[in-house]
Amino acid sequence: MTAIEQMDIPALMRGLGENAKAAGRVLAQTSTEAKNTALHVSAAALRTDAETIKSANALDMAAAEQKGVKGSFLDRLLLSDDRIEAMARGLEDIARLPDPVGDVIAAWEQPNGLQIERLRVPLGVIGVIYESRPNVTADAGALCLKAGNASILRGGSESFRSSAEIMECLLAGLRAAEIPETAIQRVPTTDRSAVGELLRLTDYVDVIIPRGGKSLIERVTAESKVPLFKHLEGICHVYVDGAADPDKARAVVLNAKMRRTGICGSAETLLVDRAASDQLPGILDGLVEAGCEIRGDVAAQAIDARMSAATQDDWGTEYLDSIISVAMVDGVDGALAHIVAHSSDHTDSIITEDADVAARFLNEVDSAIVMHNASTQFADGAEFGMGAEIGISTGKMHARGPVGVEQLTSMKYVVRGDGHIRP
Repeated sequence: MTAIEQMDIPALMRGLGENAKAAGRVLAQTSTEAKNTALHVSAAALRTDAETIKSANALDMAAAEQKGVKGSFLDRLLLSDDRIEAMARGLEDIARLPDPVGDVIAAWEQPNGLQIERLRVPLGVIGVIYESRPNVTADAGALCLKAGNASILRGGSESFRSSAEIMECLLAGLRAAEIPETAIQRVPTTDRSAVGELLRLTDYVDVIIPRGGKSLIERVTAESKVPLFKHLEGICHVYVDGAADPDKARAVVLNAKMRRTGICGSAETLLVDRAASDQLPGILDGLVEAGCEIRGDVAAQAIDARMSAATQDDWGTEYLDSIISVAMVDGVDGALAHIVAHSSDHTDSIITEDADVAARFLNEVDSAIVMHNASTQFADGAEFGMGAEIGISTGKMHARGPVGVEQLTSMKYVVRGDGHIRP
């Protein structure tokens, strides 16, 4: 057991909170130039230290494999040269984004002459709790920094070594820009009690962002005394309408499911209009060739026998694996009914050439992201031109959808008068 693991965890977490609160006050006044300098230096450090990061990641991967974790988990944990480069580019993309802090959202003058502005300000201190993806260390730290927030990052034990090396690159950037190193802090222990302490740091932490599997989100939701940006699951649907273009349907469904099966934007359920039943075998051809297991309802199985029987549980399961459930529905009404019953309000897509049907789907599906003729794998802040993101929020308060730099700010009102008094 290390000296850190022998420490008083509540005292450790309070110390992180105190440091973050103090750093947050400095960050709120830090120039755009300094923040961007930190991001560019951190990006360069990621490239320079790529071999060290990969060595640490190899140890994490070996430990995970010894635990017998499944392939989709290992895919999220793996750091290759391409993924490290993507992290570095992500930091540079964030640096290129407009600085939201101080942005005047609206300004007006009252009849009595009062000048009022509504402008963006940092949230303060953000706690980010995540599991196997070590790249979240870079994304979350950088996004919080650009939005003027201090951050406390608690990654999963599986990515502990990888995240530690990535953190060193972020610290190099902070030092180069003369920003307090406590502006981005990483919880230096795998002790699970640290999560519980973080969730109770109401004197220091303004928002918690959990990013991980269902059990993590459920725990954070149940225990947190701090407000949350969260999504429970990514049960994403693709609906193939009777007016769908067959080529588009095949390509979009295959990409939505199989591009990366372990991300929250991966399609888990395929809904097919009975009027498009002749398209189902062609769609399944691509999935089967890619190694996808297919589970269908009775009507889908009657059309194509390459499916095993879907159970009621399948419609509410986020597989995060090469598995998809298939249901036949009666037009857009049937698709909407299924989505209302089973969606996690993350991302849902319709494939159709009928503009009226598409408009109805986009208007009536109450998910954070709705799409027309596009893969659900585009459910990503970077793909929206927002730079990297901390996650997809499916809640309806403050932030919904990709959580990028603008979503990591709040607002305040500045009122200017000339000796005004209220009658």
